[in-house]
Amino acid sequence: MKFTIKKALVALACSLAFPLSANANNDNASDDTTQTPSAQQLTIERIYSSPSLNGQTPKSLKFSPDGTRVTYLQGKAEDLHRYDLWEYNLASKENKLLVDSQSLFSGPEHLSDEEKSRRERQRIYGVGIMEYHFSQDGSALLFPLNGDVYYYHLASKTAKRLTETTDFETDVKFSPKGNFVSYIREQNIYVLNIASGEERQLTIDGGGTIKNGMSEFVAQEEMSRMTGYWWSPDEKYIAFLRVDETPVQTVIRNEIYAEKIELIEQRYPATGTNNVHIQLAVTDIKGKKIRFIALGDNQDIYLPRVKWLNDSKKLSYQLQSRDQKTLILKTYDLKKRRQKTLLTETSTHWLNLHKDLTFLKDNKTFIWASERDGYKHLYHYKLNGELISQLTKGEWVVDSLTRVDEKKGWLYFTGRADTPLERHLYKVPMTGKSPEHVQRITKRNGFHNINFSATGESYIDSFSNTKTPKQVSLHSATGEHLTWLAQNKVTAEHPVAPYYDDLVMPEFGSLKSDDGQADLFYKIYKPKNMQPGKKYPVIVRVYGGPIAQRVTNSWQGADMTQFMLQQGYIVYQLDNRGSNYRGTAFEFPIYETLGQVEVTDQITGVKYLHTLPYVDKARIGVFGHSYGGYMALMTMFKAGDYFKAGVSGAPVTDWMLYDTHYTERYLNHPKVNAAGYRQSSVFPYVSGLTGPLMIYHGMADDNVLFTNTTKLIKALQDEGKLFELMTYPGSKHSMRGKKVKVHLNKTIMDFFNRHFK
Repeated sequence: MKFTIKKALVALACSLAFPLSANANNDNASDDTTQTPSAQQLTIERIYSSPSLNGQTPKSLKFSPDGTRVTYLQGKAEDLHRYDLWEYNLASKENKLLVDSQSLFSGPEHLSDEEKSRRERQRIYGVGIMEYHFSQDGSALLFPLNGDVYYYHLASKTAKRLTETTDFETDVKFSPKGNFVSYIREQNIYVLNIASGEERQLTIDGGGTIKNGMSEFVAQEEMSRMTGYWWSPDEKYIAFLRVDETPVQTVIRNEIYAEKIELIEQRYPATGTNNVHIQLAVTDIKGKKIRFIALGDNQDIYLPRVKWLNDSKKLSYQLQSRDQKTLILKTYDLKKRRQKTLLTETSTHWLNLHKDLTFLKDNKTFIWASERDGYKHLYHYKLNGELISQLTKGEWVVDSLTRVDEKKGWLYFTGRADTPLERHLYKVPMTGKSPEHVQRITKRNGFHNINFSATGESYIDSFSNTKTPKQVSLHSATGEHLTWLAQNKVTAEHPVAPYYDDLVMPEFGSLKSDDGQADLFYKIYKPKNMQPGKKYPVIVRVYGGPIAQRVTNSWQGADMTQFMLQQGYIVYQLDNRGSNYRGTAFEFPIYETLGQVEVTDQITGVKYLHTLPYVDKARIGVFGHSYGGYMALMTMFKAGDYFKAGVSGAPVTDWMLYDTHYTERYLNHPKVNAAGYRQSSVFPYVSGLTGPLMIYHGMADDNVLFTNTTKLIKALQDEGKLFELMTYPGSKHSMRGKKVKVHLNKTIMDFFNRHFK
């Protein structure tokens, strides 16, 4: 199956040529024709109010271990940010409330600083049940709430509070066989015997700069590793990381709130500075014997992944070099106390981390993902490191491995074999004889998130496209639609119904980059009832950074883009080089100099806009947050002829202020690439600002530090450049909360209205 730009856009055009009902494109679903009343005007207040305009939006979908129910978190109708646990019972075919969060804990929730940080890193916002874990037999659930651990028995519908301490328990887990509960308290690992109630402390030296079983800042923020300990399948051992933050520089940053200023001492590994020292260890669950695994003489490394093999006799770990150009997969034999290198990946630029390592039940082979041929694909290996075969192949990427059916010899994965604008479920034989010929299982055009049951006989499909809010359905492994879990049908009762008829669907297209080396996908939204001969202002909504994609056939809904359209703006988005899901040749051009090719590609997009008769060239603005905020600055400073006004949110302005793992991945070490750091900073280009600029930033941001903005403010003032500034006391990087969101977006719209209307 070979991807082509023409094929992708033709398929996408067909999928958008008519309103998509729940059974569009023959997905074996029942008829679900969308019916809505006359449209109403959308307001910013309504966008961020309850009930959610996206309708039923279940989170954290899971099969129960016994396969009798599918569970999920859902916000209350009256408060979309307070979550309860719901279930779809497969026998009764009913959705019902399983556990009301207020029945467990109803008071105000007080989080520890560590938990606040974990949630910010996970981009989790809300109260009530935010996490839950099943016991192995599916009879009980575990909830971390307000710093304590609650055990809920499903049959009796009774809850038991397992811990009640002044200290905060985080990273709560069931042991694999369900006999124990484990958690982190005061930077040490504890286990609790559920039957006896006996608690045992497994590590004792945690505290200060020593953290046992915990993930360091860059692991949480950049590696998607939120834990620092792992149970063996036989629940006899726990592997864990011992993190020593002593080498990391201490920075004092301000968190400015409405009525106070907090001085925060934080061990922050800014690019070019020291990282933590990290050790890998194994302990028995009695905590009597801790064995450290030798990682070599070089302590300047990362440990992004740790995973047990199925027989509990061996532990695997991935060792990543500081420059992220080498990744080594190793195993450690607990009995023989020997290590073995299974494979080594190398790159001239950087290696993207993934979670697609699966050790097969035969205890002889494993599946691994690699970008060695320029695209992320799946490979079959023997446990001695010998390659058996490449299982997928082509000029497209695998998203993630979802299931291995060893008995029938099939590998299931999500990927972009048809188009990078959509995610589908596919399968391919494990023989490796025909890796180019994958079989697509999902039928509806759009985005599919897949979660297989433990047995592999069925899967949950969370689906959406530009016309269809997220729908959750249950399917057999062949793709047959079995039942709806959350049909989320847009009827007259759906929250988005009053606005649905006025929603504008995007038009997709592609452009050649200025050097002709790449195809750049874009989508454009046009206001309804455009007047012939009239020229309209444009807002370019940009992100532009790596590990991201904005141009997709997925539901955006009644959001700020739709509000902008109602105000008479055209909205345009383009995925420049450096962004994700297009292969390494599309990603690597940003290496060692950020803000160059990304800006060039965005200019290519604006040049295309200039060719459209209904676009006003003099009123093209840019708006972005985080890396998008950085891009808004770079385009305003370097391409003022194309971008006439801009809004920059929480921008990185000097990459020397950002963390090691992210920054050095793309810019290398500052000692090696000092010129690249200077050229990637916004400051050499500040004098180029000619149009109106607005900057906003949360004053308690611990990701893109507020220092980035204060440094920019000073540089603009020194250059005599006028600008607008809006700061938000107490807000972190994600700018959470209805009041903040409403005020922020009103401020952004006021800015563009004043300058473009």
